[in-house]
Amino acid sequence: MTAKHSGNIYKGLGDKLKKYREAAKMTQAKVAELAGIHVNYYARMERGEENPTLEVLHKLKEVLKIKSDLV
Repeated sequence: MTAKHSGNIYKGLGDKLKKYREAAKMTQAKVAELAGIHVNYYARMERGEENPTLEVLHKLKEVLKIKSDLV
C-alpha cells in the first residue's frame, strides 16, 4: 500500500469520526475524554493524520455509539 493511498484511508476514517461526533453533538475534547485519549490525538485522527490502533477505534465506537463497523 502506498503512503498516498494510506492517507486516503485515514482521511476517510477521520471524516466518518467527525460525522458521528457531530451527530452526537459532542466536542472533540469530550470524545477524547470519554475514550481515554488526548484531545490532540483525536483531532489528528479526524484530520486523517493518525493511524489509530484497533483498541482506540473500538473505544471510539463505544463512545460515539456507532452500531455498524467503523473499520
